[in-house]
Amino acid sequence: MSLPMVQLSALKETTLLNMGIFAAFVLVTLVIVIRASRNNKTAADYYAAGRSFTGSQNGTAIAGDYLSAASFLGITGAIALNGYDGFLYSIGFLVAWLVALLLVAELLRNTGKFTMADVLSFRLRQRPVRIAAALSTLAVCFFYLLAQMAGAGSLISLLLGISDWGGQALVIVVVGVLMIVYVLIGGMKGTTWVQIIKAVLLIAGAAVMTLWVLASYGFNLSALLGGAVDAAQNPAVLNPGLQYGKSPTTKLDFVSLALALVLGTAALPHVLMRFYTVPTAKEARKSVVWAIWLIGAFYLITLILGYGAGAMVGADLIKKAPGGVNSAAPLLAFHLGGPLLLGFISAVAFATILAVVAGLTITAAASFAHDIYANVIAKGKSDPAQEVKVARRTVVVIGVLAIIGGVFANGQNVAFLVALAFAVAASANLPTIIYSLFWKRFTTQGALWSMYGGLASAVLLITFSPVVSGTKTSMIQNADFAWFPLSNPGIISIPLAFVLGWLGTILDRRKEDPAKQAEMEVRSLTGVGAEKAVDH
Repeated sequence: MSLPMVQLSALKETTLLNMGIFAAFVLVTLVIVIRASRNNKTAADYYAAGRSFTGSQNGTAIAGDYLSAASFLGITGAIALNGYDGFLYSIGFLVAWLVALLLVAELLRNTGKFTMADVLSFRLRQRPVRIAAALSTLAVCFFYLLAQMAGAGSLISLLLGISDWGGQALVIVVVGVLMIVYVLIGGMKGTTWVQIIKAVLLIAGAAVMTLWVLASYGFNLSALLGGAVDAAQNPAVLNPGLQYGKSPTTKLDFVSLALALVLGTAALPHVLMRFYTVPTAKEARKSVVWAIWLIGAFYLITLILGYGAGAMVGADLIKKAPGGVNSAAPLLAFHLGGPLLLGFISAVAFATILAVVAGLTITAAASFAHDIYANVIAKGKSDPAQEVKVARRTVVVIGVLAIIGGVFANGQNVAFLVALAFAVAASANLPTIIYSLFWKRFTTQGALWSMYGGLASAVLLITFSPVVSGTKTSMIQNADFAWFPLSNPGIISIPLAFVLGWLGTILDRRKEDPAKQAEMEVRSLTGVGAEKAVDH
């Protein structure tokens, strides 16, 4: 029996073990969520966990929110197959947090209340800006949710040995229902604790595997890299260009992807919302520093795991295994520790998906209830208790839509969904946030042009890119309407959004209130008046 068949057989044999570990995680976190929900009495409790978390706790939760299954499975596989070029994903994801630290975290915490729209509408016209910001937030969260739900289904064949469509659809439904329960009961506080636990499990599991791999090579990194070269029979795995150096188009595509990752991460709504769960701006800044250390350590770990999988499992076997590139980390776990380690890693992968979708759902629900219902429909006169009720109903609606979308997207190319989420965040959100915080002349028209222009251009370019049609790996394989050559639109849509924000402001004859602009500048930089704004 070939090694891939042995691995597949072993995966099936560990199904009960995997499910047992995952069930234990669910039971423990449900108890914690229920206990956390006892203090959910106000909108601030439900949306922002009563601003009760410390910087270190929030930083760990941010790491749990940010390190998705794609980070663990996808990047490890990318390094195993493409070496240096695969590691560039880790670098892009990590560098993005410097943008969040230096430009976003503290200023947002000082200026906002619950959502990104609070900041963008602070000195601009409330109704149109909140609608635009909420639509952008819902778009990012929905496509990210879709990718995570579909990813849950695609991982089933690898981790639990369920290869039929119905079984994978059932698991997507289970993940969706658990997500709804977590968010309905626990709100942001319960979701935060789930993310903290998941981050600890993921980093601990990956660290154990890393030490195991290094021990196998006498803790000699050079020996490990040499093993990866020998297994691949290609020294190029240690050099740049294996994946993105094939042509001018692929090089440009990498620049575009890097822009989306670095700039989009700092404008992801579910990450931005985490800055409101801490009591002060100082703690918000501390949480980002804490997250950088944890996320940075994890991405260094992926370097060892990726080259370890390449050396000990082999690129050919990874490609042939169920799940393809995503199988690198689980196959390495089985190679190192057998069924027990594989079962733990499998459970951590599902816990990862569960924590990320919970964070996305609470963000989307808060955006609709706080921005659309409370400030647009109710015109700021809604009762906080009623606002929370609307948020909970929105959770159910979003959860059902995510389940349905995930079932239909199961087996499709979910990479385009993730790319769309990052592209929308980088194009629609970040230019508007930067202009709002740092450009005194910025107007409502500039904000609307930037957000809608960034959103529309990102969606349009991805729709007509090779990711959707025109290649063997496209989402729609029997069609070809791709005229945009790049897989990621960031290199076009991000600068375009900045230009549209500038142009809309320059051409806008209506000026904004200079007093509100001055108040926002003082509050964002100093924090004076921030506590009154967020807790009234």
